[in-house]
Amino acid sequence: MILMLSAAHPPDDIRVVRKEAAALAAAGWRVRHLAPGPADAPDRIAGVAIETYRRPPGWRGRLLNLPRLARRAASSGARILHASEPDAWLAALWAARRSGARVVLDVHEHYPSRLDSRLPRPLRPPARSLLRLACRLAARAADAVVVAKDGLAEDFAAPRRTVAVRNYALPVTLAPREHRPGPLTLAHAGAMTRSRGWPQLLAALTLLPPDTRLRLIGRFTDGSEGDFTTEAARLGLTPRIECLGWRPHAEALALMAEADIALVLFQPGERNHQLALPHKLFDAMLAGLPVIAPAFATEVAAIIREAECGRLVETGDPGAIAAAIRALAEPGLRARLGSAGRLAASTRYGWPAEAERLVALYRRLALPTVDSQAAAPVL
Repeated sequence: MILMLSAAHPPDDIRVVRKEAAALAAAGWRVRHLAPGPADAPDRIAGVAIETYRRPPGWRGRLLNLPRLARRAASSGARILHASEPDAWLAALWAARRSGARVVLDVHEHYPSRLDSRLPRPLRPPARSLLRLACRLAARAADAVVVAKDGLAEDFAAPRRTVAVRNYALPVTLAPREHRPGPLTLAHAGAMTRSRGWPQLLAALTLLPPDTRLRLIGRFTDGSEGDFTTEAARLGLTPRIECLGWRPHAEALALMAEADIALVLFQPGERNHQLALPHKLFDAMLAGLPVIAPAFATEVAAIIREAECGRLVETGDPGAIAAAIRALAEPGLRARLGSAGRLAASTRYGWPAEAERLVALYRRLALPTVDSQAAAPVL
């Protein structure tokens, strides 16, 4: 049995459950996701058993929960613990010392730079060095490291045990957007924060025709929603904005496909933004929407250039964002870019090849599937 261990990811997380865990379950393993969440969460998602727990909020709550999380992992009977955040890595390594389970670290972000925004500039280099050392020590103690994007592997210094399993597009049944003349609707999906560009987006919206609308699908995750609402009202933009909140993935994708242009507006200055490879990019491509994205974001920019599916801009400049939107007002251009993106997301940037890479890793770790365990008790 495989235990996907989460300290922060929700029970139905797209990468952890609907991509990775579902791929392992489809390959024949019994998989369970242990995650923070409500008691009424679904018992099973995409072939994966779901078990939730309650924990105090914030980083303090996560740290206080570590010993309990480790105990639950150790007593789970899992042969492999697949941990999705640094505190979950610690819990998994701690549990493995008691249970003998193998440990896979799943790396989603550039963790050495996570404290940059909270520290004075002179302290950032030594903090990065210490955090990079911690990552390398964790990798040395684990059996394998899975990275969600190529640029993350260098911080773990374990090339023989590191596998890239990128956040590429899940296959979906969705009719692509039919682009027509008329007022534009812009879509931003997923987490929204200041550093993900809402101040620049609102400023850009003031430079566009008054019938241009904005659709937000997701949550504000930095506590700035009140400031966003206040600024939108000050600029007279409130009637042009739909805030739809968090929606299940299939519903969010359908709502995105009703728009005309997708936005990825990470702001410069964060290493994680430079290395970003967000689900929203591939969702937009699958929906047949052209994407406006940051020119500085290495992996996102490479995909948009190769797929020829959008426009790259300086996302710190509202004028540049507005100019790119105006350039995409022509429906024929949007249709060509959207079609190219959909094709790329269904082939070169599709999830199936990444799933095969993850399954191959587990086979190398010599974990038998459910079928091969039928004659023996599960340990």
